[in-house]
Amino acid sequence: MWVKICGNTNLEDAALAAQLGADAVGFVFAQSKRQVTAAQVAAITAHLPESVERVGVFDSRDAEQIAGIAVEAGLTAVQLHGGLDEGLAERLAKRLAGSVQIIPVLHWTVAEAHSSETPSEPSAALLARQIERVAKLGIAKRILIDSKVGVAMGGTGVAFDWSAARSVFAAAPAGLNLIVAGGLSPENVTEAIARLVPWGVDVSSGVEASPGRKDSARMAKFIQNARSLITP
Repeated sequence: MWVKICGNTNLEDAALAAQLGADAVGFVFAQSKRQVTAAQVAAITAHLPESVERVGVFDSRDAEQIAGIAVEAGLTAVQLHGGLDEGLAERLAKRLAGSVQIIPVLHWTVAEAHSSETPSEPSAALLARQIERVAKLGIAKRILIDSKVGVAMGGTGVAFDWSAARSVFAAAPAGLNLIVAGGLSPENVTEAIARLVPWGVDVSSGVEASPGRKDSARMAKFIQNARSLITP
């Protein structure tokens, strides 16, 4: 099970994540309590093992800006939030020429507590179509599926409907790896994996002591629990 610890803001947390066995560490360049700059991340990635992926999280639509930050910060992958933008993904694929991987982010809409909406069926149908479209474009080998709550796309700490999404994950085209995010924690990651059988998991707030600062015990437990199940 591929594991990413996201929302890092300092070398201590990112290095510990790598030491504990995380496959990837993430850095948020979008507006967030955990937002970092390219210079800050460059000072961190220079000290990480080469085997650990360094993923930048972006909501920008500017391919040149994203590519420039990726190079300056020493990233190995860019994670594109804001919904499926085929033009942006294609421009980045051309600009990066395989030197940095692209991870599109697709969303499962979660109804807010005061809302009477029931988004499960529409989310499932839309998500399935978007996954198929990414597969046909051939610009990414991985897709991250995250929760969308209101206007917030990612970083919500809210899980989506894993039972309703199970069929979507099961029907993913061969060779396209799905990563689950949104509301994951050491306490529920095994359930998420058992229900969805994803290729990977991504956590941020679920292993924090405070926004931008990780809890070492929760990180260790999350990674241990994520790898405790044997999946196909």
